Amino acid sequence: MNAIGYINQHEYEPRFWNMARCRSGQGDHPSTGYNTASGTYALPAAFGKKLEQALSQESLFRGMATVIRAYGNDYTLYAKDTDDLAQFVEEGGLIPVYDGIDDFTISKIGGHKLAVFVKLDEDFVNDAGFSMEDYLTDRLGRNFGRAEDKGFITGSGVHEPIGILHADAGAEVGVTTGSLTYDDVIGLYFSVKPEYRRNGVWLMNDKTALALRTLKDADGNYLWNSGNDTLLSKPVRVCEFMPDSIPGNKPIAFGDFSYYWVVLRAPFSLRTLTEKFVLNDQIGYLALEYLDGKLVRRDAVKVLQMK
Repeated sequence: MNAIGYINQHEYEPRFWNMARCRSGQGDHPSTGYNTASGTYALPAAFGKKLEQALSQESLFRGMATVIRAYGNDYTLYAKDTDDLAQFVEEGGLIPVYDGIDDFTISKIGGHKLAVFVKLDEDFVNDAGFSMEDYLTDRLGRNFGRAEDKGFITGSGVHEPIGILHADAGAEVGVTTGSLTYDDVIGLYFSVKPEYRRNGVWLMNDKTALALRTLKDADGNYLWNSGNDTLLSKPVRVCEFMPDSIPGNKPIAFGDFSYYWVVLRAPFSLRTLTEKFVLNDQIGYLALEYLDGKLVRRDAVKVLQMK
């Protein structure tokens, strides 16, 4: 049985937490689920699922993107999508076959290591009334979530995902402007193809959202619907990692973010670090996840570029 299968077994969970609490002589430590390269143990399936649920709440991007598990695949995954065509054909008529249309757009998806470190006092770890699982779920979910959002927005592709703001592989520029105006926002909206506008979402930071709340049309009507926080009937998501509206930046993105693929390459894993913190009666925990992310259809999301 491989490590992925073993973490679903009932006996793995108590052995994992025995290891996490640095308890010896109270059952064997997990002998499978161990990654010799990183020195970490894969999280038990139930805890991993709980952490993923926490991440879905903490990570803005996970709620919009398409999340794919590719644990058993090769290191390189090919993300494929195409412009499909459909046409009514009379009974017995010829079915058209189109040449000159790319069957697939292919993007390489790799894997990058994301690390989170936390430490705990041994008194808490060994306190029967302290829920170590709940504490780690909260801490790791919050830290992983923030780091993921930053990577999926601003990532360079070097040891991290390719973010939507990447100059060459991120979202296409829909509008270039010197200042945020009502017409610019309308222009960005219509720069996105209708099929991507259908599930479109706006993404910006707090400062940009505040500026857009004051924009009005020629009749004095606000562009922003304060009743449901929408622009042109599409929801607005606010994230601190989107840049401000200053020259050279891309402060607003709009489109269908489900075409951003978040690819999980391995289960979450954890290792204990005791020697460094033993004098302080503490235990350190290093948690890892391996993932990648990329916008597989660049025209599905457009950005507003400041001159």
